[in-house]
Amino acid sequence: MKVISYIPIKGWATDDKPREKLIHKGESVLSDTELLTILIRSGSREVSALEVAKKILSSLDNNLNNLGKLSVKKLMSFKGIGEAKAVTIVAALELGRRRREEEFVRCDKITSSKAVFEIMKPLIGELQHEEFWVIFLNNSNKVISKSQISKGGIEGTIVDARLIFKTALENNATGIILCHNHPSGVLKASEPDKKITLKLKEAGKSLDIKVLDHVIIAERNYYSFLDDGLL
Repeated sequence: MKVISYIPIKGWATDDKPREKLIHKGESVLSDTELLTILIRSGSREVSALEVAKKILSSLDNNLNNLGKLSVKKLMSFKGIGEAKAVTIVAALELGRRRREEEFVRCDKITSSKAVFEIMKPLIGELQHEEFWVIFLNNSNKVISKSQISKGGIEGTIVDARLIFKTALENNATGIILCHNHPSGVLKASEPDKKITLKLKEAGKSLDIKVLDHVIIAERNYYSFLDDGLL
C-alpha cells in the first residue's frame, strides 16, 4: 500500500483551500497556481492538485500566455491531467480570450494602428499558424465587422480579393484594414505581404473602398504598413 506523503487539499485549513479562499476573499487574492488548482479540482494518491498546477506553470516559466497555447493533448502529457481536466483548462482560457476580444471590439472606432492591434491580438496574436483577417469600417472609421479570409500562411494560401470586396459591399464598408499574424514574432513585411497589400489597394480604388492599413500582429507587438509609410 502506498503512503501519501502530502496533506490533501481537503485536509488543509479552510482559509488555505483555493475554492474557499476565492469564495470568502475574492478571486483577485489567489495566485495563478491556486486558480489553476481550482480548474484541476483533484490530484492523485501521489500528488495534490496544487502540485500538478505548480509543475505545469513551472514548465511554462509561469507564463499564462504560454499556458493558453497548450492543446488538450499537450496538457494530458502532465501526470495527473486527464482528458476532462485538460478540456476544462482549455475551455477556461478560451473564455478569457473571448472576454478580452469583446472588451476591445466594443471600443470599435479605429483611430490608430495600436487600436487594430488591441482588437486583433486576442484573436490571432498567440496562434501557431498564420491567419489573414479583414476589418470592415464605415466612413467614420467605426468597425462594422471583421472576417477571417484565409488560414495557414500567406504564401501557401490564396487571399481572395473578390470575397473581401464582396463582403465590404454587402456591409456598406468604405474602408478596410488588412491584418495577419506572424507566429515567429518577426515584425517585418515580406514581399508576399507587400504584393497582397498593393493588389488589394488597387482593386479597391474602382469601388471607392480604401485599404487604410495592413497590420502584422505578433504576440507582444505589431507592425503597421501605414505607420511605416508603405500605404
